[in-house]
Amino acid sequence: MYLHNTLPTHDQALDPRDADTLGRDGADTAARFLALREASGPTPLTALPGLAASLGLSAVHVKDEGHRLGLGSFKALGGAYAVMRLVQDAAAQRLGRTVAPEELMSPEVREIAANMTFACATDGNHGRSVAQGAQLVGARSVILIHAGVSQGRADAIARFGAQIVRVAGGYDDSVAEAARLSSEKGWTVVSDTSWPGYEEIPGIVMQGYTAIVREALAELSAPPTHVFLQSGVGGFAAAVAGHLAVLTGAERPHVTVVDPARAACLLASARAGRPVKVPETEPTVMAMLECHEPSLVAFRVLERVADGFMTVDEEDALSVMRRLADPVAGDAPVVSGESGGVGLAGAIAVLRDPALADGIGLGPGARLLVINTEGATDPALYTRIVGRTPDAVAGRVPE
Repeated sequence: MYLHNTLPTHDQALDPRDADTLGRDGADTAARFLALREASGPTPLTALPGLAASLGLSAVHVKDEGHRLGLGSFKALGGAYAVMRLVQDAAAQRLGRTVAPEELMSPEVREIAANMTFACATDGNHGRSVAQGAQLVGARSVILIHAGVSQGRADAIARFGAQIVRVAGGYDDSVAEAARLSSEKGWTVVSDTSWPGYEEIPGIVMQGYTAIVREALAELSAPPTHVFLQSGVGGFAAAVAGHLAVLTGAERPHVTVVDPARAACLLASARAGRPVKVPETEPTVMAMLECHEPSLVAFRVLERVADGFMTVDEEDALSVMRRLADPVAGDAPVVSGESGGVGLAGAIAVLRDPALADGIGLGPGARLLVINTEGATDPALYTRIVGRTPDAVAGRVPE
């Protein structure tokens, strides 16, 4: 299913609040914090000329966030960054002076952080980032996971010293419980979704994702003409599309937002013209995208800078995992988790409909950029789906 964006806000300038968050200065701030992290270099941008030829496109590039900061996901840029920013703000207030990012590891700032607790709900990747950020600055973290989060992902979060709380129900239930517990106990919620009265911190999380755009554009010989972005609550898609719009202006690429068919809250919201919650039905294998209500901030951005909204089915996500693991001759393999290749799955689905592809200009002259948002964050599940271990696919061990 594909829905062209016909909302009255489409192609309008970003709301001033979002233009500030996702603009050049905000991205500069995020880059300064990112530089403090170990292994903070850019993630690989992989050209897949064989895949491009087979799809009838001029170029396909995959920005591989499976290599991001040791966490295997783009989320490493958001939650941890927000924690660092919040500790900086708390230290500045306590000390009565400006606190530079480089002071975060100083004894006096770490003493302040030690009395702070950060909480969030997660499908897996965001919680790892918040937990890593808290450990980095010496704070505590409490991560709430819902019934569908695998034990492997829970264990990966716990390795950063987080307290894990499992909640009955789905992702939205864990979001509500994180907010309730934090209000009761005086914790700071670091959510990647927003709701009325809670927008600033999700905006900071989104600001961290602008690094992906900067790195990609710095390496590409020509900017993309088309970008397909997978969505859960929409924060990632909004951050990438919004920063692209700021940097490229009138030359911005055609952006399509891709939902799982079983959790299509962005497509439903675009159809309704306002953020709406969709019913919870069957769980989706695209676990990191299993969200049923969009972020208010994200939708405010996407109603302006997304050109289309679509859904993909379960087999589309599994098929693209296998396709990236066993690429066309001459292309390098890419280890992509269940949600990681959904943007590419969306582009491939559009190409199966020649009239639709032609209508959005996805053809021989198109330069497609997609982002592999996660590697094999649950290696056992990845192995069951692909039939080989992540290390075997990546060539780190013999087949």
